[in-house]
Amino acid sequence: MRAPIAEPNPGDLIEIFRPFYRHWAIYVGDGYVVHLAPPSEIAGAGAASLMSALTDKAIVKKELLYFVAGKDKYHVNNKHDQKYAPLPPSKIVQRAEELVGQEMLYKLTSENCEHFVNELRYGVPRSDQVRDAIMAAGIAGVGLAAVGLIGAVISRNKRQKQ
Repeated sequence: MRAPIAEPNPGDLIEIFRPFYRHWAIYVGDGYVVHLAPPSEIAGAGAASLMSALTDKAIVKKELLYFVAGKDKYHVNNKHDQKYAPLPPSKIVQRAEELVGQEMLYKLTSENCEHFVNELRYGVPRSDQVRDAIMAAGIAGVGLAAVGLIGAVISRNKRQKQ
C-alpha cells in the first residue's frame, strides 16, 4: 500500500515531475498552490505543456495542487534551505497571493516557474534545471570537440604513415 503524501506547509516549494522537465509551484495552504504558467499551460498535460514554454508571457495562477499536478508525481522540495534563509511562510504566501492574476515576462532560461518560486521563498531567483541543462550542453559540446580533435589527429597520423 502506498503511503499518503504529507500535506505541504504554506511557503513550501512543490516540484512536479512533468515528462522532460519539472514544473514548480509554491504551496499557499488549503490545497492550493501559486505558480507561473504560460497562458496555454494545461494542468497535468505532461509533454503537451512543454510546448507552452515557447511563449514569452506567463500568468501567475492560484489553483488546487491536485489539479496542477494532474497525473504527474510531485513532492515538497525546499532544496535551498541550507544555502538561503527562507522568508517567513506568511510573507511567502502574501507575496505569492499578491501576484495572482498578473501577466509576467517568461523566459525559459531566466524567468521561468522555478525562478519564480525561488524568488518568492528565498528572495533569490534561480533555476537549477536551467543551470543543469546548460552544463550538460557544455559537457556534450566539449565531448564532441574532443571526439573531433581525436579524429583529426588519427586522420593526420594515417596520412603521415602513407
